[in-house]
Amino acid sequence: MKILIIGLGYAGNRYRRAFEHIAASTGLPLSLAYVGRQQKPTELPYFDSVGRALQEFAPDIVVVSVNDHSHASVLQQLAGYRSFVICEKPLVTPQDNLDQLLGALEHISGFALDLVERYSDVSRQLREWVERNDWQLVRASFHWGKDRINDYRPTCGVTSEVIHALDLLGWICPRAGQLKLHGVLGVRSDFSISGSEVLDTVQLTASLGEAQVTGYASFANIARQRTVDFSFVDRDTRLIHARLVFDTPRWDHDQLRIWTRNANGTEDLLHEFAAAPDEPGLDTLHKLSRLCRQVVHAVALKEQPPQAFADLETAMELQRLLNELDNHAQTPPPVRYVHGETRVLLAEDSDLESLG
Repeated sequence: MKILIIGLGYAGNRYRRAFEHIAASTGLPLSLAYVGRQQKPTELPYFDSVGRALQEFAPDIVVVSVNDHSHASVLQQLAGYRSFVICEKPLVTPQDNLDQLLGALEHISGFALDLVERYSDVSRQLREWVERNDWQLVRASFHWGKDRINDYRPTCGVTSEVIHALDLLGWICPRAGQLKLHGVLGVRSDFSISGSEVLDTVQLTASLGEAQVTGYASFANIARQRTVDFSFVDRDTRLIHARLVFDTPRWDHDQLRIWTRNANGTEDLLHEFAAAPDEPGLDTLHKLSRLCRQVVHAVALKEQPPQAFADLETAMELQRLLNELDNHAQTPPPVRYVHGETRVLLAEDSDLESLG
């Protein structure tokens, strides 16, 4: 099986590591190659253009892991490709044409947007509890942020971060309805090399069916903080609370807690689980490797994945939501982080926990 990685930067190397681990641990013969602006110090076969790589390498899976602003261009170069595409999130930027994108990808056999939090044990467990007990969502809120101030990687802004929380709401509560934005406040700044007025933070109100949603997401959060809270009512109208915590204290270390309160105010713990994966070779990659493994099995072995991929239709729905968020955010004058003559950037070889 042949896998082509388009863009072998930070994200692309995460995929390379994941696929190499899958090949070593399963014995499946995986052959990797990459497309990039310039050749990297690696033994992987190199192609200087997408078209040449598709023709000469004939990949079974294509991974799009270029920077956000290049997604649309690369995806359009896949026009006529007929196998499986994995795309790093978000699908494109708010400025890109979605109709052109759909036309270019009309012949692909499968698609998965990289929404890795779906592959956390805690996300899957909460989804199962909601389904099994027929809980009705009443309220949800999230805080989803990290520090990407002076990151060397280009970005379209906070839409690349908030997408995880927005996706989890609908994925965990699929029967609640469609997520609808009501109001968005934001902050723009020069936190990124991508511009002086990039949207770095949003605070929003929305509804998911009859449930109300509030959320905060930021690329200027000075510490990584990723929590999603839910309040449900069960068949007996009892109020149930659940909290998801991601990537704390380390990447892929996630927690789930489900509880209710008795009449006297004491908590009745219903379920608690902490995921702390430590498989050698998969540092910061445990959730991503699950996605990659399921794609490999679906393409090579024709296996039905244990959970549906975030397909192209899902990716388009999320992108329309992100576009609306970016276009309607009310923002004050932009923040200036760069006050000196030069910007201090994180090194490309910084530790994985910092860059994640």
